[in-house]
Amino acid sequence: MSGGWAVQGEGLYIPDIPPGLLARVPAEQRGPGRGRDAVRLLVSRGTDVSLHAFRELPGLLRAGDVLVVNTSATLPAAVDARLGGEDVVVHFSTRGEDRRWAVELRDRAARGTTRPRTGGPAGVVVELPGGHALVLEEPLAPGADRLWWARVAVDDVPGLLHAYGRPIRYAYTERDQPLSAYQTVFAVPAADGAGSAEMPSAARPFTAGLVARLVSRGVQFAPLTLHTGVASQEAHEPPYPERYAVPATTARLVNAARATGGRVIAVGTTAVRALESAADGSGVVREAGGWTDLVVTPDRGVRVVDGLLTGFHEPRASHLQMLEAVAGRTAVQRGYAEAMARLCLWHEFGDVHLLLKDEGPH
Repeated sequence: MSGGWAVQGEGLYIPDIPPGLLARVPAEQRGPGRGRDAVRLLVSRGTDVSLHAFRELPGLLRAGDVLVVNTSATLPAAVDARLGGEDVVVHFSTRGEDRRWAVELRDRAARGTTRPRTGGPAGVVVELPGGHALVLEEPLAPGADRLWWARVAVDDVPGLLHAYGRPIRYAYTERDQPLSAYQTVFAVPAADGAGSAEMPSAARPFTAGLVARLVSRGVQFAPLTLHTGVASQEAHEPPYPERYAVPATTARLVNAARATGGRVIAVGTTAVRALESAADGSGVVREAGGWTDLVVTPDRGVRVVDGLLTGFHEPRASHLQMLEAVAGRTAVQRGYAEAMARLCLWHEFGDVHLLLKDEGPH
């Protein structure tokens, strides 16, 4: 990228990412004795920005705070295939209610995958390993041809993925990693084999030991599930509908925290999307599930969330609107400028960013 400044939304300026700030391997592979939690944590609140070790998180939260975490497990959703005699990679994104899958086709490369291929036309057959095939049927959305609904000639697609697939990765990473590198400590395999096309990566730095320290401090954890689709949206492309479930126990925990002055902090943009989808106009969360097409913007705002722990996003990512909705434009813009200056690392193996609502003098 150019290293200049990119615009995301009217008036919000986010710097392009120099190649040297792309996290190419997991934190635990960047030096001896390092663990998943050996990343840095940037904290933004209004005009205040500070940099910490992620292991300091318990000291930055308060008793009564609730961390909302996504328990979706990551699928090995990238499968090598053949299309018209050419090598391609199929990214299995989302399973529909009619057993079709939303898929993305990409060119195969030595390091991850390169640009998305234009899908279609309808009826195109893609050859999968094991003698299986998928047939492209229609674009996921009118006027879009990157993601297509496809019919797969096998009943157990999750089984096919575990037999032949690998985690989705992109060219900025150094090499393939085992599926375990893409699972968070909160991941719970679904009984029906469903899961996320890409890791809910904001939770990756958590370890069992850090969770225990947070609990001992009086921080509570509230689980929910949102199965993520592919995260490679084009510039300004909104997130696609995704399946989610907010259990009654999580709704009670969140409502109780809000009633007693605790902060509700979402771990990842997926947790924000699910939680806000389950909230009514006054911010009361109820047990809910199904599909959500909610896009959180500054105009819509947030009704439940007081903070967001997330990775660093691409300059033109639609997720930046959600960050602005949670913490305000100043916090996002100043935070990203500081992240660049302090050489924070981007993407799923990178550093993380805690954005909090400005509560006034502190």
